[in-house]
Amino acid sequence: MRAGDSDRAIVSDLLSAAYAEGRLTRDEHDSRLAQALEAKTFDDLRSLTVDLVPGTNQGRAVGAFSSAAGPAVDRSPSSQDAETTFAVFGGVERSGNWMVRRHVSNLTLFGGTKFDFRDATFTSDVVELTVFCAFGGVEILVPEGVNVRNETLALFGGTEVKKISPAPGAPTIVLKGVVMFGGVEAKCKRAR
Repeated sequence: MRAGDSDRAIVSDLLSAAYAEGRLTRDEHDSRLAQALEAKTFDDLRSLTVDLVPGTNQGRAVGAFSSAAGPAVDRSPSSQDAETTFAVFGGVERSGNWMVRRHVSNLTLFGGTKFDFRDATFTSDVVELTVFCAFGGVEILVPEGVNVRNETLALFGGTEVKKISPAPGAPTIVLKGVVMFGGVEAKCKRAR
């Protein structure tokens, strides 16, 4: 099966985490990273991570890799539509056992939004969370293992990603969008 850009990004994150933990030398990391960027199939990517990925836990497989600590991923939902939420002069909370679509959009104006992914089931290995936050705040709670990558533009505001410890093969949440006169905070918090 052919590998996609999101699969190569997951492997890149895994290799970087392994290097940061001292499980790869700088030369090993650089060599494997170059091979990952050129990989055409899942087998090419597996060979780069086989000695870094723990065995499956309760039979849950995530993408081409297994995850010992990450949340469940269920690719059976067929909807590719974005989930959209609005918090205008008010608040929105998305929590509990919910299906996280590949694309989630949020508009927060003079209000607050909370996304709690700790009990959620992911429908994709990579979730794009696009926010437009002005004069408000967005709080994002992720379970242990999930990676969060910040690609937001902050104008007189800020985005903070803290206490994130990605696990090999676990989903990645990519934060996109604009933050103006407000704030976005993403952090890992243990399940209740």
